[in-house]
Amino acid sequence: MKIDSKMTDEALLSLVGERLAGLRLARNLTQQQLAEQAGLGLRTLQRLELGAAATQLSGFVRVCRALGLLEGFDLFVPELVPGPMEQLKRQSRKRQRASGSKAAPAKPKNWKWGDQP
Repeated sequence: MKIDSKMTDEALLSLVGERLAGLRLARNLTQQQLAEQAGLGLRTLQRLELGAAATQLSGFVRVCRALGLLEGFDLFVPELVPGPMEQLKRQSRKRQRASGSKAAPAKPKNWKWGDQP
């Protein structure tokens, strides 16, 4: 959905939150990881992704609306467009969780006949 000046503040904040969540998932980050990287609390990030951000952000939206800058939000927080193969995989499923970064697997020991497991 494209952002335009006809959207309500609530709809705009909700859409921006969805896009932020999508970009976070595309980078395979958990909410906790992103919150730490951004220097935010987990609950603050969760509220941003839900579109229930603090009043300062809605004030920012109102100022941007008054200045005619809302269309620029599409550049600021772009819509995530998955590739054709990803679209086929997801036809009815929307990704909701990130697995986070995984530690490197431990190297297996060299096994020899007669070694006990």
